[in-house]
Amino acid sequence: QVQFVESGGGLVQPGGSLRLSCVASGFASEYYAIGWFRQAPGKEREFVAGINWSGSNTYYAGSVKGRFTISRDNGKNTVYLKMNNLKPEDTAIYVCAARFTLSDYVSPSDHDYNDWGQGTQVTVSS
Repeated sequence: QVQFVESGGGLVQPGGSLRLSCVASGFASEYYAIGWFRQAPGKEREFVAGINWSGSNTYYAGSVKGRFTISRDNGKNTVYLKMNNLKPEDTAIYVCAARFTLSDYVSPSDHDYNDWGQGTQVTVSS
């Protein structure tokens, strides 16, 4: 059974940093691209960042490029999202998702991802 456990969310002041973790179990995560998505209250789910199976290719939404960094450690079945210079508009539930593929292409479409975690809350407020 495929499972994800996200952690690392919390309350942070504007300009602060957080590092989210997504730990996968029940499958060989090195065969999967992983994406981070977020959903704020009353808004559609949106793509944040993604990484291909090997970690050699990444893709970011324009709103987070230069502030967020996605990385992975396949030995630990873990994908990280380091978030710097956080803004109030980054407040949302952050969810990781997996897409079985050995392509280097990183899709920003949630329709391409098959397995989803429960999410972790990130709140940016003073």
